[in-house]
Amino acid sequence: MGSSFGRGGATQAVQDLANADCIVIQGSNMAECHPVAYQWVGEAKLKGAKVIHVDPRFTRTSATADKHIPIRAGSDIVLLGALINHVLSNDLWFTDYVVHYTNAAHLIREDFKDTEDLGGLFSGYDPTTGAYDPASWAYADGSQGTGVDDWGEEHGSTASARSAGDALGSGGPSLEHAEIRTDPTLQDPRTVFQILKRHFARYTPAMVADTCGIRVEDFDYLARAVTENSGRERTTAFVYAVGWTQHTLGAQFIRTAAILQLLLGNMGRPGGGVMAMRGHASIQGSTDIPTLYNILPGYLPMPMAGLHDTWAEYIDSIGSKSQKGFWADADAYAVSLLKSWWGDAATAENDWAYDYLPRISGAHGTYQTVLAMLDDEVDGYFVLGQNPAVGSANGRQQRLGLAHLKWLVVRDLALIETATFWKDGPELATGELRTEDIATEVFFLPAANHTEKGGTFTQTQRLLQWHHKAIDPPGDAQSELEFFYELGKRIRHLLRDSEDPRDRPLLDLTWDYPLDASGEIDPEAVLTEINGVHLSWDQAGRPLDGFGEMRADGSTTGGCWIYSGVFAGGVNRSMNRRPGQEQNEVALDWGWAWPMNRRLLYNRASADPDGKPWSERKRYVWWDEDRGTWAGDDVPDFPLTTAPSYRPDLGVGGAAGLAGDDPFIMQADGKGWLFAPRGMVDGPLPTHYEPQESPVRNPLYPQQQSPTRIVFPRKDNLFSPSAGEPGSEVYPYVFTTYRLTEHHTAGGMSRWLPYLSELQPEMFCEVSPALAAERGLEPYGWATIISARTAIEARVLVTDRMTPLVVRGHTVHQIGLPYHWGIGREAVVSGDAANDLLGVALDPNVQIQESKAGSCDIRPGRRPRGEALLRLVEEYQSRSGATVMTDNTLVTEADAEGHAPAPAEEER
Repeated sequence: MGSSFGRGGATQAVQDLANADCIVIQGSNMAECHPVAYQWVGEAKLKGAKVIHVDPRFTRTSATADKHIPIRAGSDIVLLGALINHVLSNDLWFTDYVVHYTNAAHLIREDFKDTEDLGGLFSGYDPTTGAYDPASWAYADGSQGTGVDDWGEEHGSTASARSAGDALGSGGPSLEHAEIRTDPTLQDPRTVFQILKRHFARYTPAMVADTCGIRVEDFDYLARAVTENSGRERTTAFVYAVGWTQHTLGAQFIRTAAILQLLLGNMGRPGGGVMAMRGHASIQGSTDIPTLYNILPGYLPMPMAGLHDTWAEYIDSIGSKSQKGFWADADAYAVSLLKSWWGDAATAENDWAYDYLPRISGAHGTYQTVLAMLDDEVDGYFVLGQNPAVGSANGRQQRLGLAHLKWLVVRDLALIETATFWKDGPELATGELRTEDIATEVFFLPAANHTEKGGTFTQTQRLLQWHHKAIDPPGDAQSELEFFYELGKRIRHLLRDSEDPRDRPLLDLTWDYPLDASGEIDPEAVLTEINGVHLSWDQAGRPLDGFGEMRADGSTTGGCWIYSGVFAGGVNRSMNRRPGQEQNEVALDWGWAWPMNRRLLYNRASADPDGKPWSERKRYVWWDEDRGTWAGDDVPDFPLTTAPSYRPDLGVGGAAGLAGDDPFIMQADGKGWLFAPRGMVDGPLPTHYEPQESPVRNPLYPQQQSPTRIVFPRKDNLFSPSAGEPGSEVYPYVFTTYRLTEHHTAGGMSRWLPYLSELQPEMFCEVSPALAAERGLEPYGWATIISARTAIEARVLVTDRMTPLVVRGHTVHQIGLPYHWGIGREAVVSGDAANDLLGVALDPNVQIQESKAGSCDIRPGRRPRGEALLRLVEEYQSRSGATVMTDNTLVTEADAEGHAPAPAEEER
């Protein structure tokens, strides 16, 4: 989303789905996983909207949709790509929108080569690193057409190592404001438009049938529904969740939907957009503020050693002053952040204490950290708000890693499996671990739940909402705010006499907060700090009214620039709760949405290039000629006084560099990106590759899997052979994981509750009647599911909800597995964990694991116990011939330029 549009957040409020004429829910079981938000899908349906659910399983979402279309897990790019091809080949694209608001007319460098030319690879692939040099993907410049030379293209190997895609959450890729060659007629073969047509030409309904298992008539239904409900008068929305993100191609799944929505003119318009369902409190907030290793609050990138050693190098890498849009002011956002953290210790003379920031040296995500634990490179680990012993891929590897620690801190509501792995983990039964040999000292600290603490949460539509504490937490339970504040105080006290320079960042932190009436830190004071305040003598202490007031001279603070404005005028606007009947449907007085309380991003695109609504039916934001300003039902996502006719001089940067028809204000060229010249490390256009494990051969290219995926060749992370390789028949079935309404994530908040445990008491697997007959599975009996990593057992649910799919003449059976159970004696109910079956292979853009597609076998009966379980898994591994390099060679075959297969991660 960040590479396509300029921001990574959901493009609209969930309430806006009620304005859609068609809603495609793909990669999400919205009715079960987001039941409150789903009411707006119901509202749209009552108004006559078509609702289509594309999912491997028939779910409660499917039951309330107009149509369910079953799909093979991991094949979504083929379906979406075929929709793009259908739109382009039948001239169904929104011409005026595409020409003016996207980069369709931009020319790409002459040396760019597509996957169609190179057997599944783009130009610039580096076989020594398994990553791309994206230089050839650049726009052609205005003088020679060979490409802009001063963009500072970062090699994909370093971009992937720091999960660079995450940094695009509120500001697209950096790009110099150059004179880009264009062809408004879209006829030049090097235009983005023509490249797009060639790239997706082979994505046809027949290819969809052969790859996804979707019948041609079902594809036709979907194509008609989407195209007939897009254009001037109508809009279609796409809704996704982790069913798209948790793949080695997850970021490209989303990119494909973004391209389709741009071609159809559905972005920035009511009832359109791409709705990212990020869960309730506070998944969105945890990336905004954030809890990720590679970004700072507001999606400012974390400095990387060797790339950003100086303040100047860091600021230059974020955004040039000569590039278009608001990301050109990143220096003001960064300085304000550093002033928030270090106050008077951050000065112009010491580059605002930039050297206090740590530098990352590579990828330091969850899975890299676990491998470091296994190599005894990590002494201690904090676990807060998660349960990696159950909830992360390759659970066995996670638990073995915990056993290598010196100390472990777990903050939770109950004694989750991560806190008790040393006494009841599955590896004790197999003999891989012994309690008396585990030296990890576990500290369990009780946490306050959401009713026992006050403050804001940020939900899926970027909306900050205040919640008041209802009751005090019991006993020693603490909120996160209290815990980290007290921890910081104690560390600072221990270091108070230190003269070691490395301790100055901790000692110089601004760490004083007022207390509220209950004696705890006042959360409103923290929100004010996040919002930012003025420091100059005449305005000192006044909260900023928005990020536009931030300055790079040290006169402002701001803990998260995209949240600036939530305390405008000194009023906590996250507390806004004006009833719906007292305001319009946009509901600007309910909570506060970043940025600047906009509910529909890129809403300048809801008007035509002249500033007039595309249609009265979809009227939203428009140019008021009499007042000389943008007006409408929402906060305009555009400089208020920039007229539609405005054209900046070449080289003008920042907001003044945006033309009057540049609606994507966080993009460096002001346009929605059909082709991504920067920002995606695995290719400028989405391309279908198979999942890391797949019983299907890639029908499009000899390249089986993504050549830039991140793999970890290890004996404890084996993969089964893919289709066409010897031994692939040993693991013939696809499994996918999902969640239930009755249980929550890894079960820490639900399996300890008797009434929820009664509703879903046991781990189960969903199989079709055909698969049950093929493998002798009895309804409600036991089944053992075996992957190349381990085997688990589950009760059998035989159901027509799992549809066998015919792919290239072969029937593909899929098995559904909920992921909420874990083995432990503390919960009301326990069971084998689905995530134990998963291996670890990651998307190269954001380092997320592939959790939604794997290969397995299934057979009747319970799994073996003790060492017999290990022998069963080893027998399957031996029969399949799986080794540490199985499916871990990045390039499947030599491509058209003769590249040799790239080494995998461990060999580099």
